[in-house]
Amino acid sequence: MALDPETFRLLRETVARFVTERLIPREAEVVETDAVPADVVDEMKALGLFGLSISPEYGGLGLTMSEEVQVVFELGRASPAFRSVAGTNIGIGSQSIVMAGTEEQKAKYLPALASGEVIGSFALTEPDAGSDAMALRTSARRDGDHYVLSGTKRYITNAPSAGLFSVMARTGPERKADAISCFLVEAGTAGLRVGTPDKKMGQRGALTCDVVFEDCRVPASALLGGMEGNGFRTAMKVLDKGRLHIAALCVGIAERLIRESVLYARDRRQFGQPIAEFQLIQAMLADSEADTYAARCMILDAARLRDEGANTTRQAACAKMFASEMVGRVADRAVQIFGGAGYMADYPVERFYRDVRLFRIFEGTTQIQQLVIARDLLKSIA
Repeated sequence: MALDPETFRLLRETVARFVTERLIPREAEVVETDAVPADVVDEMKALGLFGLSISPEYGGLGLTMSEEVQVVFELGRASPAFRSVAGTNIGIGSQSIVMAGTEEQKAKYLPALASGEVIGSFALTEPDAGSDAMALRTSARRDGDHYVLSGTKRYITNAPSAGLFSVMARTGPERKADAISCFLVEAGTAGLRVGTPDKKMGQRGALTCDVVFEDCRVPASALLGGMEGNGFRTAMKVLDKGRLHIAALCVGIAERLIRESVLYARDRRQFGQPIAEFQLIQAMLADSEADTYAARCMILDAARLRDEGANTTRQAACAKMFASEMVGRVADRAVQIFGGAGYMADYPVERFYRDVRLFRIFEGTTQIQQLVIARDLLKSIA
């Protein structure tokens, strides 16, 4: 259920102010330390940012999809590392439980995820199973009243700090959805090991690493929903929702880049005048604004349809594909407007240029979105 308009307005204004006054000034610190400062994380918890998508019944804010994307528009104006700290709890780290968990699993885990006391992580990708998620090899073998998990997950967001992993594992040999189940595995379980944080092109402070399961025994109660075979379908539903969230993040970053570009173009002088007065600079600004506006409208429309109960698989894929490609174009234009300065780490556009490249890859590459869109389109037109 949506918040009343005044309450939501106050929430969004509070988040916008928090981003401007607390997050943006700490971006350089995140780059230097490769970590989001603990005091900032505590403030994010106090604002309820870890529980945006979790029902008030379990301690969250219970925002609708339309409300969530508007909050993420604001969060996107700062380094994506800040959003990433809470991002898995809002999305892929909690939504499998929200969508398919038993009442016992919801009561046990959702309050801790909503408060930020526990960081959730979504373990799907493997060394040999990225876009082809059906090819995953991590296995879960039934052994009495336990399951034994074995396998390796790769590039798992927030794994170094996670307290709970939603793990997709094979409970059957066939290459079909029913052969994949989901397990809720707590950090510290014997046989679970996290690797060294990855060294990435960008997004410093947003940590990923391998997660290894070596004969990791978990009780049968760890099986999501208490039943085998719902892991793959649940993962796809979780990613559907997450794609709108990521698309909204891309819009927020694009708006930050446009602002940085406008301010720089007004200040930078060449040939005796501000470069903002040159039509080719204006053309790049206009293209970026039009791109961003189109993505924003697409996301808001898809979020509205989802809130109305429609199947938005195609719309979410369209939004994620367009917005992630869009923010890459906006970042590229921003560097071009800054010229040589845009290639220097002294300016945020250099960092964002590297950071946004990931959005065309994770939670479904652009090419996977194209397949999702085309296959749904081919089925839906008589």
